[in-house]
Amino acid sequence: MPRLLLGVSGGIAAYKALEFVRLATADGHAVRVIQTPNSQRFVGTASFEALTGAPVLTSEFERDPLRGGFPGDPLPAHDPAGHLALTAAADAFLIAPASANTIAKLAAGLADNLLTSAALATSCPLIVAPAMNSRMWANPATQANIALLRERGVTVVMPDSGRLATVGEWGEGRLADPIVLLATLKSVLGWERWLGMRTLVTAGGTREPIDAVRFVGNRSSGRMGFALADAAADRGSQVVVVAANVSLPRRATLEYHDVETAAELAEACEREFDAADVLIMCAAVADYRPAAPVAGKIEKAATPALALELEATTDVLAALSRRRREGQTLVGFAAEHGDGALERARAKLERKRLDAIVLNDVGEEGIGFDSPDNTVTIITADGEQRVGPLEKRKVADAVLDAVEGLRA
Repeated sequence: MPRLLLGVSGGIAAYKALEFVRLATADGHAVRVIQTPNSQRFVGTASFEALTGAPVLTSEFERDPLRGGFPGDPLPAHDPAGHLALTAAADAFLIAPASANTIAKLAAGLADNLLTSAALATSCPLIVAPAMNSRMWANPATQANIALLRERGVTVVMPDSGRLATVGEWGEGRLADPIVLLATLKSVLGWERWLGMRTLVTAGGTREPIDAVRFVGNRSSGRMGFALADAAADRGSQVVVVAANVSLPRRATLEYHDVETAAELAEACEREFDAADVLIMCAAVADYRPAAPVAGKIEKAATPALALELEATTDVLAALSRRRREGQTLVGFAAEHGDGALERARAKLERKRLDAIVLNDVGEEGIGFDSPDNTVTIITADGEQRVGPLEKRKVADAVLDAVEGLRA
């Protein structure tokens, strides 16, 4: 799931940050919160902790029980510096509300509390949502600070006009609606492009029966395919997953079709392909199957030696590519080993007429099958991009970023 770091500075609008967290977590985001000391005068840490399911951090000298991780992440083996670990793991950093004081510190590059230290250390997109009295907002110093932040690539969510916190005052300076903040976040990450799209993902590995209990198969666990499906869903796409022998946990909002053999996978893909805007063929589909599988069980005592005759299965991805319609984006996976892997993967890209192919060199130790991490090379007609070693969810996001580039 997307990881969002939320910074909350002092101001009455801090209560709106609670509603933003509620919306973001309901939308599938994992959220960590950093509060300035002044913000705690308006909203306590317990409220944010209840909504996020994670401890709130308020000081750079405070130990983080999650060691810089986000809800759902495995616990790191060491205690990192909190402001560095949180920003390194985050997909985006939103400061809402951002007070005039915090905006001035950001513009000056100050790092005198955990929030501003984290902002100075961040490499992910930084979004600032100002909230203050209209006269403070209109002050030339504040406007100059906002302009400077924009020049540096910071996204600023402009405040609304209306009733202000002080009695009888109206004007510009109200924190933008939490729904607008969430929409801006998705826009900054480029995920609004996936709204209304349908993505077909295959995952796992097929099993071709030898008899009623034995099969020819492979070591694919489905982790990479499920990570891709989750990532596409988090970006707003409608997702259909064809799962070949996958026993991993499933999201209630995704549509799954379970298959066992290459033929069953091909049939399921043929049913769903025409409606798909994006196909990501991540499943390890058997190239060969027993030519004459036995309906019952082959008894070892009666058959001390067994010779199998194998026949080729249908190339599912190549068959789908031949019937693709305009506007579809096709991504394949290639499990290769050893010298010449890149050349073989690029040949598959061209032979199967794909938009991209993801090379997974299974010869590398510590990654790949049934591992939480992976290293891949994303190959398109324009070149190659090596990704990893990273956890498979981050690899999935890199693949989807490449898909966005291709569709753009």
